[in-house]
Amino acid sequence: MAIVSMKSLLESGVHFGHRTHKWHPKMKSYIFTERNSIHIIDLQQTVKALEEAYNLVRDTAADGGTVLFVGTKRQAQETIHDEAIRAGMPYVTNRWLGGMLTNWSTIRQRVNELDQLERMRDKGDFERITKKEALNLTRRIERLEYMLGGIRDMNQLPTMVFVVDVRREETAIHEANLLEIPVVAMVDTNCDPRVVDYVIPSNDDAIRAIKLIVGIIADAVVEGRAMRKDLEEEQEPVTEVVMAGIEEQELTDEELLGAATLAKITASQEAMAVAESAAAEIEAEVVEAESGEGSEEGVLEEIEVEEPESTLEVEVEEILEETVDEELETEEVEATAVMEEAEEVAEHVEAQAEEITAEAQEEESAVEENTDEGDEE
Repeated sequence: MAIVSMKSLLESGVHFGHRTHKWHPKMKSYIFTERNSIHIIDLQQTVKALEEAYNLVRDTAADGGTVLFVGTKRQAQETIHDEAIRAGMPYVTNRWLGGMLTNWSTIRQRVNELDQLERMRDKGDFERITKKEALNLTRRIERLEYMLGGIRDMNQLPTMVFVVDVRREETAIHEANLLEIPVVAMVDTNCDPRVVDYVIPSNDDAIRAIKLIVGIIADAVVEGRAMRKDLEEEQEPVTEVVMAGIEEQELTDEELLGAATLAKITASQEAMAVAESAAAEIEAEVVEAESGEGSEEGVLEEIEVEEPESTLEVEVEEILEETVDEELETEEVEATAVMEEAEEVAEHVEAQAEEITAEAQEEESAVEENTDEGDEE
């Protein structure tokens, strides 16, 4: 199904071009005929171009891209403003500042300045300064908002630029071409289509035509963002399951303990196994004795069964004591070394102080001798 019907394009006046003497020769392939010295645009090509632009903009928005809406002519200002806000995209409707794309870092600084001035105003900082200064800052806010209000939320260069009038927005298209940013534009019969990547042959002067085309592009953005939102919602449960699996993974003893400690624990486990085997043998002897004569029961009851748990506890305590002793010895050695270094530094400082004192005394004695010689003369 087509994005837009031919009837809607005809009713909106999309097919009307400029007068024949104002045409651009490169638009010849998009012109259907001539009537009353006015070129008529081929709407079949317009429908195909709209479908291509719609799919491109939709995919761009679905991938998280940004589409910058540009239209500074009076017929397009209100439509661009409303549709860009509906689509949640940045826009330029008042004036294209030179370098808005090629000198984006400077433009972003002005946007940050606007945010800072508004925060100062909201906090009441303007009441602490003179009325003239507050008035100048208020005018500064109004001017920055007028020029940059549409791109305040654009934190980086746009992924695509949509333009209404190619001749009027020549600077914007030139900057986008320099940065290799794709340009989708409504191109009338008096415009050069070579500077536009995706041409939509259309009347760019009629308000109804502008509303129709811009609304279609905004619908593509809304659909793309909805697709992206649905995809993110589908991926969230999978991400949660993966994160839960990662959190449930516990570190093994090999990852937590060192080689020496692991060796000690292994030795203790072997000792425990030996103790268990000895205990099993003793229990077997006890069972055999109980099944024998009754006189031997008293003797067998006195046999003490070694408990593997007590042996393991003793070995663990020994390991802990050895570890603590080693740490204490290491700390004592480090403390002794630090004390020795401090004593050496103190001795060195005392020696230097004595040398300085001796030099000062020599200088004083020399000064006194010179004074005495001067008095004798």
